[in-house]
Order: sequence, then structure tokens, then C-alpha cells
Amino acid sequence: MASLFDKRKEKIISSAKLQSYQYENHLVDELVEHYKSRLLRDTNLEALTKLSQGEMRLSIEQFVSQFMAEEKVIISRHDKEILITRILDESVGYGPLEPLINDSSITEVLINGFEEVYVERLGKLELTDVKFRDDDHVRHIVDRIVAPIGRRIDESSPMVDARLPDGSRVNAVIPPISLNGTLVSIRKFRKEPFTMDDLLNFNALNSAMSQFLDGVVKAKMNTLISGGTGSGKTTILNVLAASIPHGERVVTIEDSAELRLNRPNVAGLEARPANVEGSGEVSIRQLVKNALRMRPDRIIVGEVRSGEAFDMLQAMNTGHEGSLTTVHANSPDDALRRVEAMVVMAGMELPSHIVREYIVGALDIIIQATRLTDGTRKIISISEVVEEQDGSHSVKEIFHFKRTGMSSDGAIEGFYTPTGYIPASLDKLKVFGINIPESSFTPVYEEVK
Repeated sequence: MASLFDKRKEKIISSAKLQSYQYENHLVDELVEHYKSRLLRDTNLEALTKLSQGEMRLSIEQFVSQFMAEEKVIISRHDKEILITRILDESVGYGPLEPLINDSSITEVLINGFEEVYVERLGKLELTDVKFRDDDHVRHIVDRIVAPIGRRIDESSPMVDARLPDGSRVNAVIPPISLNGTLVSIRKFRKEPFTMDDLLNFNALNSAMSQFLDGVVKAKMNTLISGGTGSGKTTILNVLAASIPHGERVVTIEDSAELRLNRPNVAGLEARPANVEGSGEVSIRQLVKNALRMRPDRIIVGEVRSGEAFDMLQAMNTGHEGSLTTVHANSPDDALRRVEAMVVMAGMELPSHIVREYIVGALDIIIQATRLTDGTRKIISISEVVEEQDGSHSVKEIFHFKRTGMSSDGAIEGFYTPTGYIPASLDKLKVFGINIPESSFTPVYEEVK
């Protein structure tokens, strides 16, 4: 048994090691700031940023080694590696966010002030041990993100939407709007866009649904993708756009560019906020109107939020069939109501029944996406907008996800099934050479193993 003296000696040694570790960390912190300043002062940082990642690291490592030799600073190889990495991350990268951005298993990064950073993996949020020095450190990283694309964030404009070079979407909010310091949300996109096969592998839909949706796009049916925040609307939009024949010209319109269509003949347009003087704004609505002059076969609007819904519907009703867009809504019926409200916002002084008829005449298919409580994202419903003989309209569900329960580990259990409704659009699909047998719409009453 260890004596009291031995225990006390062990405690003293542990304490000394901790103090030494804290001292070394503090020393590295000071050296990072010192050599960052020297790099800014004594080198051409702009030229460095144009080098490849490997060349940039080698050059910065050479400069720092030179500085350390001049100043006769000696640290361990491990600490030098940490020093170089941190200088790279904070001078030409995104500081503490770099490892999170480079981690392919992370889909979202959420900063709730400089001391609290969460990430989403497999649909679940988890707290990380990543921290910033202070709020100014977070602001510095945000400025590095928004400056290259001509955006700004300050007290006069305390919210900003931006994107990283890989297409990941960034939203930042600062005081006085934010009550917790600088808040940042980064929605990451993987390098290779998702495909229909990926959605099938994720069990986001089944093969019958994918076959039907592929036919819907090829047959130039106007489609609205509905869902809540983070439900996968943009991913579905990207996947469906892959079914557009390559001989057609596509114009995409977005508030912040996210779509990555791996196809020829795509013209991308992005909205622009007002400048410091309050002028120069280019809205989604202006871009939709301009897109009609660009000889589009298809128009894809990343998301309709306001009066541009009217112009989008007008395009759908005047020869630009097969257009795609998304909307924030919790059900197909709610999606129609949201679009109706947006048309009213456009200043169209029309009776509500006329507005609804206009919408029904434009839209063919509504896809409902949802993020479930277990973090999985699914297409829980595909519906058809049908005009009845008496002039009224109805939303007929074609496929839906039937929940059956929850497993012991919290995973949602269920299966996809047709509702039994035979879509009226089957005739249009046949005109385009797409033959889906009516048997594909026979309901399933239990999961097929």
C-alpha cells in the first residue's frame, strides 16, 4: 500500500506536470499571436494564400522556423506542429472551425457564442470541446467567410447569409440582434452531390417513389418541394434536377448559391443584398423576371419566400413547364396556403379563389420532406394537385411513409406505401414515353422484408 508520503509526492508531481502543460499551452498561444503578426508584417500573405495547401504550409513553416531561429526560440516538435497548424488555420483558414469543416461526418456546425460549439452527426447534435478566445475571435472568422463574396456584417447589418468555397451555407448573427454574442450556423455540403441512389440507400424513399419522381421531372411537371428547416429540401431539389434531360437549358435562382447541378447548360443567378448605402439590392423576384428573358427550358428557384412566388407561378403557367422550387411548410395543404399568402404579398389584388385556381393551374406535384425525431430525413409524402370537375381542387396523396413504432434505441420504424390513388398524371407520363403500371400504386399493408 502506498504511504501518505508517496501519495503526496505523486500529487505534487501531477500538479507540476499540469502547471508545465498549462505553461506550454500558454507559450504556444503567445507564439501563435506573435508569429501571425510577423507573417503579416514581414511577408506577402496575399501571395501565400494563392499557393496550394501543401506549398502554403511548407512556406509558412519555413518562415516560422526562420523567425524562431532569429529569436532563438526552442520548443518541442509536437508543439511546433500545433503552432504551424494554428497559424495556418487562423491566418488563411477558419481557425478552430477548420477540423470541423474538414470532418466529412459532420453535416452542421452551430456556434452559440465563443465558448459553445455544437455539431450535427447522423442527425444528432453533440457539444464539442472547440472554443474561441473571445467574441472578437468569432467575428474575425465570420469576416473571413463573408468578405470574399462581397457580403458584410456590422451593427447596421447584423445578419448575413454567405457560403464557403465548397458551397456550404453560412448564416451569422451579431449583437444587438443576438443576445449571446456572435451566432453562426454552417450547413455543410459534401464534395460529391447526392444522387437518387444515395437517397435510396438512406431509405429516404423507396424504388417505386424514385421511379415516379424521375418520370415526373422528365415529363416536365411543375414540382414543389415542401418541408421544414433541415428536412433535406435542397438535397432533393439537387437530386431531381439530375433527371432533367441534358438537351434543356436550366436557369437556377438562389438567395445564396447552394445548388450544384452536374450537367451542361446551367445558368446560375444569385440574389444580392443592399450595400452600405442601402442601394444595389437584387431580389429573387427581379431574378425570376430576368430569367424569363434568358431562354430557359426550366427554371429552378432554390426557395420561394415572398412575392417571387407569383412570378414563379406565372412562369410555370406560360410555357416553362417542369420548373422546380421549394417552400417552408409542414404539409402539402400548408404548402399551398403558404404559396397563396406569398402571391398576396406580391400585391396581386385578386379574390382568394382566383389566386388558388392560379396556383392549382401551375403546380402538378408536391413532395413533402421531413426530418424525423431520430435525425433521419425522409420523403414522407408525394401528392398530386388535381382540379375537380366542379372547378374546385384537391391534393391527392400518391405515396406516404407509414410509421409503425420506435425501436429501443429511438429509431423510427415504418415503411413506404402507395395510397391506392392512381395519379391523373400517368397519361402525361405516357406521352413522354414513361410507362408506370397501375399496379405500382397498390397499397402495401406491412413492411416487405
